[in-house]
Amino acid sequence: MNFLDYIIIAAYLAGLLGLGYFFREQQSKKDYFLGGRQLGVFPLTLSTMATQLSAISFISAPAFVALREGGGMVWLSYEFAVPIAMLLLMVYVLPPLYRSGVVSIYDFLERRFALSTRLLISLVFMISRAFGTSIAIYATALILNTAMGIDFLLAIAVIGVITLIYSLQGGMKAVVYSDAAQMILIFAGVAMILALSLHNIGGLEVFLAHIDSSRLTVLRTDSWGFSGDEWGLWPMIFGGIVLYASYYGCDQTQAQRTLSAKDEHSVRRILMFNGLARFPVVLLYCVVGLVLGVFATLNPEFLAQVDPDAPDTLVPLFIVEYMPNGLIGLLIVALLAASMSSLSSVVNSLSAVSIEDYTRLSGKTLERGAYVFWSRASVLFWGLVIVALSIFGGSIAPTVIEAINMIGSVFYGPILATFLLAILRPKVGSKGANAGLLAGVGLNIYLWAAQPDVFWLWWNVTGCLTAIVVALLVAAFVNTGNEASGRQVDAAIGIWQRDQTTILLLAFAAMLLIGWLTPIVLA
Repeated sequence: MNFLDYIIIAAYLAGLLGLGYFFREQQSKKDYFLGGRQLGVFPLTLSTMATQLSAISFISAPAFVALREGGGMVWLSYEFAVPIAMLLLMVYVLPPLYRSGVVSIYDFLERRFALSTRLLISLVFMISRAFGTSIAIYATALILNTAMGIDFLLAIAVIGVITLIYSLQGGMKAVVYSDAAQMILIFAGVAMILALSLHNIGGLEVFLAHIDSSRLTVLRTDSWGFSGDEWGLWPMIFGGIVLYASYYGCDQTQAQRTLSAKDEHSVRRILMFNGLARFPVVLLYCVVGLVLGVFATLNPEFLAQVDPDAPDTLVPLFIVEYMPNGLIGLLIVALLAASMSSLSSVVNSLSAVSIEDYTRLSGKTLERGAYVFWSRASVLFWGLVIVALSIFGGSIAPTVIEAINMIGSVFYGPILATFLLAILRPKVGSKGANAGLLAGVGLNIYLWAAQPDVFWLWWNVTGCLTAIVVALLVAAFVNTGNEASGRQVDAAIGIWQRDQTTILLLAFAAMLLIGWLTPIVLA
């Protein structure tokens, strides 16, 4: 890195601080946490994508494809479930959540069940999100440290402090618009890496001549994920549907974005665009992984620099060693941008849940100015907690992208089940919902600890089904009828719009076709 790179990085960070200052005026909780419900479809779509396709994807997905044992283009099948999940959310989950006018989606569960359900599920959200995000920040700081020589604690400080300042000032508007800019930077950064890596290996013909054919398989139809085998098509689709439906619809981090939309029609458009736009980005990540895998094979001195126990250093090492100055600065900015988008999204959502739960527990109604003040204080608190946890973070899987999704898969299924029960099963009360949530999470923790042969993507399905079955059994055998009938909400679901349904189903079919053709075309 030289002076030009540092200038680029400093200019970007200064721009983020300016963005927070520009959006510093908020008068109410809907201003701070929902952007006044005046945010457009385009920035909200990019923001939801940036939160999911974060620094971990930018770094770890290419490493999974290029170097991970048993990895390869099979990671692409992780995206097949997205269009189906978006369809389910359009109809069953987000319409009643949006119409309820809540800031914290767990407030909806209290209205439907009881305060205990709200507090239980928000606690699950806060624990899982804080730990998951701390691992993401840890991974990014570690890579900046090992590959680029940036002090580990300094890297954490830069990511944490800058993000907290613009999140504190600007609220959801600053988070969404910074996420949108960061998503553009991430995509541009990955495209630059692809172009430079192809150039350095001698072009497309050299790439095709040396590609590892064992890493081209996308559709592993013979693997069911119950015998220690991973990345089979069926767990990727069924587990993925539950995971994505829960993440985009029942996780405050993502749902807060759709709740910030101008109207219900905009909510559907945001979901549809995410169902269509994610796949090309992840496809680009995977192709970069294939090209870098060939580059590493043809340049053993470069491969020797990659720690075999930390394949996530592949992309940062290539940036530092082979990219020209100026572009190095831009790509480090993209890397920092991706981490910051994850952190800013999470601290804003954790703050929303914390403040809403506090005011509910205390029975106090905060005035507008006091609400924004304590919301900012809560953002600061959660940011410091996550930064502190990230200093002591570690890896629990061969690549960090797997670790993040493993943590989420323990909780996503039971959380989705709780919302589906709230919307679709009026006879289920809080006792059933709480018992189902605990049973689903408990089963998944057991599978993680005692049944390692079960692929972790199945945890989403097992947790969801267990939570639903236990809740229905409790509702059938425990007298919860009065409790449930006294806590009805407007849970009218949406409608299946033919044009959006057709487009997303065609997208699902096109993804399967691309997965089938990939080894045929590239082999």
